[in-house]
Amino acid sequence: MASSVGKTASPKVVSHAEWLVARKELLKREKELTRLRDELARQRRELPWEKVEKPYVFESSQGRQTLAELFDGRSQLIVYHFMLGPGWKEGCPSCSFLADGFDGAVVHLAHRDTTFVVISRATVPEIETFKKRMGWQFRWVSSFRSDFNFDYHISFTKEDLAKGNVDYNYSESQFRVEEAPGASVFFKDAAGEIFHTYSTYARGLDILLPTYNFLDLTPKGRDEDGLAFSMAWVRHHDRYTDGYVLDAKQLYISPAGSGSSSS
Repeated sequence: MASSVGKTASPKVVSHAEWLVARKELLKREKELTRLRDELARQRRELPWEKVEKPYVFESSQGRQTLAELFDGRSQLIVYHFMLGPGWKEGCPSCSFLADGFDGAVVHLAHRDTTFVVISRATVPEIETFKKRMGWQFRWVSSFRSDFNFDYHISFTKEDLAKGNVDYNYSESQFRVEEAPGASVFFKDAAGEIFHTYSTYARGLDILLPTYNFLDLTPKGRDEDGLAFSMAWVRHHDRYTDGYVLDAKQLYISPAGSGSSSS
């Protein structure tokens, strides 16, 4: 796939001894980042919680399920808010980019008292069709008849979009698509009460992208600086072809059936 946009700077080639000195200097910064990330994770765990009062009900291939039932007997629940709206012909390529890494994590999370579920506003048949096409196995339910997506600010009505700005990522943002990406975390105590502990959106989802973390190790990195839209190179994994040539000027293309224009 011809996807190169930027070019690496002319490398400075040095002896092993000089390379080792430079590598150890960078290692100091990497360790600083690791400690900072650990501290940030600690502060995240200390965030106050809010009680979930609304009795959310979801549709699945197994029938109707409440939010409490999604925990599947565990105390922690991670929800990925996947951009797949009712009537869409396929899911968002960027969300699919993230979802390609979900299946391997599910079994490990389950053994740390954590259930992982994907939720979209598309209907169950629409979800199941796309899920089958992509070959995914993770649990995916529909919030089509629920306020859930709207309450967690990852779905917007036509009236919301017409105003120009929507409430997304804890601020007023311009958004042209009725669905947005995000992740939310919930806790259920011994009494069965459910609490919302955390939600993150936009670049806050980077940590869930193993491909980006791999690319960050390479000389060219993510190689997105010359793109009009950072993820313009991303395709559904069944859409990459040897003859594909990236258009660096391509803006975000809304999924077919979404009724939204490019942004």
